[in-house]
Amino acid sequence: MLNFQYYNPTNYVFGKGQIEQLTKLVPAGAKVMLAYGGGSIFKNGIHQQVTEALKGFEIVEFSGIEPNPHFETLMKAVAIIKEQKIDFILAVGGGSVIDGVKFISGAVNYEGDPAEILRKRILITDVSKVIPFGTVLTLPATGSEMNSGAVVTIAETQEKLAFGGSALFPKFSICDPTVIESLPKRQLQNGVVDAYTHVLEQYLTYVHEGFLQDRIAEGILHTLIEIGPKVVDNPSDYALASNFMWSCTMALNGLIQKGVPNDWATHMIGHELTAMYGIDHARTLAVVGPNLYRALFDTKKDKLAQYGRRIFNLNGTDEEVAHEAIEQTVAFFHTMGMQTKLSDYVKDYDHTATTIAKRFEDRGWLGLGERQNVTLEKVKEIVEMSY
Repeated sequence: MLNFQYYNPTNYVFGKGQIEQLTKLVPAGAKVMLAYGGGSIFKNGIHQQVTEALKGFEIVEFSGIEPNPHFETLMKAVAIIKEQKIDFILAVGGGSVIDGVKFISGAVNYEGDPAEILRKRILITDVSKVIPFGTVLTLPATGSEMNSGAVVTIAETQEKLAFGGSALFPKFSICDPTVIESLPKRQLQNGVVDAYTHVLEQYLTYVHEGFLQDRIAEGILHTLIEIGPKVVDNPSDYALASNFMWSCTMALNGLIQKGVPNDWATHMIGHELTAMYGIDHARTLAVVGPNLYRALFDTKKDKLAQYGRRIFNLNGTDEEVAHEAIEQTVAFFHTMGMQTKLSDYVKDYDHTATTIAKRFEDRGWLGLGERQNVTLEKVKEIVEMSY
């Protein structure tokens, strides 16, 4: 097993009715920015629950954080925080809102151009220089409620870039599974596939000695396969909703990645498809992931075979099981309502592979993946296979 440190200070507050805890969780006397996306939190009553729980606090509301939050929008919030001397942020939303708030938190006191945080992947590690924040999760998917990473889009240049740092953990996250009852089916489908692929990025690498991490990862995969289609059809079932929300958090709260190799090339390529074409993040993962496994079959075969046997109960030679495991993964994505070809989403995609490879070259991303063998040529091959 590889050496590692595991640090996660987020207070995870789970279950029905926990929004009432806000009055105890938000620091007394704090001036609070309430940050959210569109109008869904008004329709489902969460806005009212949050504001009632925060009676007595001075609140400044900031709305309009986009899916795949835009740097340009977030900088408006940064300006408001500086002007109004806000000292705590409450993110009410899904992964995009929480990611946006992480950027806002780190950008307020950043010395220099805040775009550097994204383009240079600056680690934000000094807790004294960030604005503390908590979250009320409304859409399970990304695990952002219990990790210190985020992704933000620079709309002007169509760049979707990851960043993070140990100072960007939420102070607390309130996770009430009943919030999913009002979510559209598409968002629930996305959440299941996003979480599933998060696990695969930390699992489908090569055979190693992180036995416990593998078994925990496999437990999350089994759970998502079991409950995924059911929770989409019946989000008011509390048992399904609870296991869905906790699986999404566990998929990316840092636990299963410790001491083992990680990939993340699927995500890096998928981010480009979202930036270029506006395709839902989870759906880009369903497009890219299976083709990355095909393109890197020789180096991932052994782990694919383990995955096929343990998750899908497949039999045969390692090569046969590994190939079939990819097809079973595609079948699961289809069951979850995902299309798995880029041509299902866009018509003009001929130059996509070249464009993405060029962007990676410009950023110096010359070797991605657990073995750094996702070269620029491999990136082009994977994207072309995804057409």
